[in-house]
Amino acid sequence: MSVEQRITYTAQAGGCLTGQVRVPGDKSISHRSIMLGSLSEGTMKISGFLQGEDSLATLKAFRAMGVNITGPDKFGNVVIEGVGMHGLKAPAAPLDLGNSGTSMRLLTGLLAAQGFDLTLAGDESLSTRPMKRVTDPVIQMGANIEPNTNGTAPLTIKSDNNTQLNGIDYTLPMASAQVKSCVLLAGLYAQGETCVTEPAPTRDHTERMLQGFGYTLEVQNIDEQRRKICLQGGGKLIACDIDVPSDISSTAFFIVGASIAKGSDITLQHVGINPTRIGVINILKAMGADITLSNEQEVGGEPVADICVRYARLKGIHIPEDQVPLAIDEFPAIAIAAACADGQTILTGAEELRVKESDRIQAMVDGLQILGIDCQGTDDGMIINGGTMSSGTVDSLGDHRIAMSFAMAALAAQGTITIKDCANVNTSFPDFIALAQKTGLNVSSSSDSSDDKASS
Repeated sequence: MSVEQRITYTAQAGGCLTGQVRVPGDKSISHRSIMLGSLSEGTMKISGFLQGEDSLATLKAFRAMGVNITGPDKFGNVVIEGVGMHGLKAPAAPLDLGNSGTSMRLLTGLLAAQGFDLTLAGDESLSTRPMKRVTDPVIQMGANIEPNTNGTAPLTIKSDNNTQLNGIDYTLPMASAQVKSCVLLAGLYAQGETCVTEPAPTRDHTERMLQGFGYTLEVQNIDEQRRKICLQGGGKLIACDIDVPSDISSTAFFIVGASIAKGSDITLQHVGINPTRIGVINILKAMGADITLSNEQEVGGEPVADICVRYARLKGIHIPEDQVPLAIDEFPAIAIAAACADGQTILTGAEELRVKESDRIQAMVDGLQILGIDCQGTDDGMIINGGTMSSGTVDSLGDHRIAMSFAMAALAAQGTITIKDCANVNTSFPDFIALAQKTGLNVSSSSDSSDDKASS
C-alpha cells in the first residue's frame, strides 16, 4: 500500500491579470535538449530548462544511462557532458518516465538500437496511453520492441549488438510531432535514409534542434499542408548551447485568462512563437482577442517574443482544422475562452484529444457543464455555447492542463471553482500557483494524503 497526495485548487471568482511575467521553459525543447545533448560530442550548457516532473524524468533517464549531467540549479541551468551517439550504457533498472508521454515516445525511437536491453515504464496514467503509434514504425525499421499486451507501456526494447535498423519512408496516419520525432530519432541509427511525411504541420523542434547540433536533414513542402522530412543515418551531433524559451503551452493559460477577465493587461516575456506552435494565438485572435507581439527575435534557432494580452470581448467561431495540430495541447484553455465567448464555438478534427493524459474532450465538457455552460462532446471535438460560468467542483482527472484551465476560468465565473486531483500540474508548471497569484488570480492549493490501495 502506498500513500498518494491529493491536491485541490480553489479559485475564487473575479480579478484580472496584470504585470510582466516569464513562465517556465518550453517542455518540448527541454526534453529534446537533454536527449540530443547527451548524444552529442562535447559539453553543452542549457539555460531556462523546465524543472517540471516530465522533463526531469528525461534528465534522470539519461543519468541512469551513464551521462554526466550537472544541475539544474534554481535558474534552470544544466551542463551536459555528451557521450556521443554510441556512448550510452545499459541502465540498472527500468527507466521510470513518470507521466511523460513525450519521454516515452521519443525514447522508443532513440533507444531502439543502442546495443543493450532496457524497459521504459511510466505511472498509471502513462501506462494507459497508446504506444503502438510509435512502436509499429520502429519495429518496421527492424527494432525488437515488446509493448504490454494492449499496446501500452511498459515497453521492453531488446537490442543486442546485431540489431540493425533500416531507414523507411513513413507516412504518419495522423499529425503527431511525437511519432514524427520518434521515427526521425530512430533514423539517426538506421542504415540509409529515413523519411517521414506528415499530413499537416506539427511542432518542428526536433528538426530545428537536430540542425542546431550540426545534423543534416532535408525538409520538403509537398503542398500547403504536407511536409516530408528526411535524414541519413550514421551522422554525429556536435554540442551547442541552448536557451530554452518560455513554453507557449503554459503561457496559453495566462493568454486566455487575460482575454476573459475585464481590466487585464499582461505581458508574457520571452515566449517561444515557433510557427508550428502558435495555433492558440491564431485561434484566439480569430475569436477577437487583443494579442500583440513585441521584441521578436531568434534564440538558438527558435523564434521568441513578448506577448501582450488585454481583455477583449470574444466571439464564437468554427475553429479552422488547419490550426488544430498547431494548438493540440492548448484546447483545454481554448475551451474556457469559448465558454466565455458570445455565440457558439465548434471544434472538429481533434480526436487526438481523446488519448492525452485524460480524455480532454470529455473532461472539459463535463467540467463546463458542471459550471453551467451549454456544451457537448463529439467524436473529434466539442460544441460550446458561450455563457456565464457559475460556481462548482470539477475533476481534472489528474490532467495538468485541465486543472490549470479551470483555475483560470474563475476569472470570469460568478462563484468559486474547486478543482480536484491537481498534483500533476507539477509535470509541466511547478510554480503555477505562485505565478498565477502574482498576476492576479485568487487561487490557492491544499493537499491531503490518502491510502492508494490500488497500487498496493
